[in-house]
Amino acid sequence: MIVARSRVVRFSKQALNYALLVVLAFIVLFPILWLVSSAFKTPVQQYEWPPRFLPSPIYLGNFASLFKVMPMPVYLTNTLVIAVFSVIGMCISSSLAAFAIARMNFRGRNVLFAMLMMTLMIPYAITMIPSFFIFTKLKWIDTFLPLIVPNFFGGAFMIFLLRQAYRSIPQDMMDAAQLDGASYFKIYWLIFIPLTIPIMVTVALLTFLWSWNDLLGPLIYLNDPQLYTVQRGLSQLTGRSGTGIDRRGIIMAGSLLGMLPMLVIYLFGQRYFIQGLTRSGSKG
Repeated sequence: MIVARSRVVRFSKQALNYALLVVLAFIVLFPILWLVSSAFKTPVQQYEWPPRFLPSPIYLGNFASLFKVMPMPVYLTNTLVIAVFSVIGMCISSSLAAFAIARMNFRGRNVLFAMLMMTLMIPYAITMIPSFFIFTKLKWIDTFLPLIVPNFFGGAFMIFLLRQAYRSIPQDMMDAAQLDGASYFKIYWLIFIPLTIPIMVTVALLTFLWSWNDLLGPLIYLNDPQLYTVQRGLSQLTGRSGTGIDRRGIIMAGSLLGMLPMLVIYLFGQRYFIQGLTRSGSKG
């Protein structure tokens, strides 16, 4: 009797936990599901009451109108260029800096790392105006350089993640490589990089996500419409997509197109992403 009662209690707790998780997942996913639904609704269905969740029939006119209103392929290409080069710069610079802090002994290493971590507490708004003046003097306004070049100097959070992963690698492996005459760079390239692929993928995914979804940077540095990113272009939809009830469907269609690349990348890289976040906190 006692065993049966404990099983009932355990089953009830598990059922309650699963129910709570389902409710929370629905709350998080509902805006995305509504966006997808609205992207395929007719202009009339956008304002129906009570609202209809499943569009019937499926309407593709919002996407056709979107491409008439704005050069979406140009915006997608611009955003992809910025995101790809940002990922390359961030992965190279952050991994090199993290390796130096984690494995190379030099005076002031801990102080340097502490100062690096302190920069995480500095709001972007404080550095925004000085950065704008610097890029103006360099004549980089209306180019992709202000959105790409800073990533080639690393990021404090990315360096922290990689440093934690590098500290989890046994010192014996590095000592053995040094006995064989390997240089620091060879050890970094042939040992540390292959062993920390998941965390490197995590850094790449996070950088791509932040670059793809960045709106403030393009708003500040890009004035030429031919250089707009997806988010910069979507911000113009409210005033450019016409008047009346057609506007909402076009905005939803543009938002869906802007979101699809991130969903595809996450679906293919989620295993490495989870492994990377797990390994980054394994030591240190």
